[in-house]
Amino acid sequence: MDPNIDLLEMDRQELKELSKKISKAIENYDARQKAKALAAAQASAKEYGYSLSELVGPGGVKGSKAAPKYAHPENSARTWTGKGRKPKWVNEHLSKGGILDELAIDA
Repeated sequence: MDPNIDLLEMDRQELKELSKKISKAIENYDARQKAKALAAAQASAKEYGYSLSELVGPGGVKGSKAAPKYAHPENSARTWTGKGRKPKWVNEHLSKGGILDELAIDA
């Protein structure tokens, strides 16, 4: 991304698209940071010979959802972690001759 973006020169649609990208980047950043924090907590508990669930009790820690790696090209709210079954929108993209890297989130 260009660090010298002149927001005053952008039209409404460009500003909305930039806003969506920024919101998605923040969500992705938060998901990655939470995953790192959980991994660090699990590693710390393991150092002392415990699992994290043993220390916080049942239901104390929710399962960590992996950070999304791919997003729908027209609807960035639709994401996929790259794990498990491919969503329909990914398969449709691939069947039209697209490649998976085109859907990668650059955040």
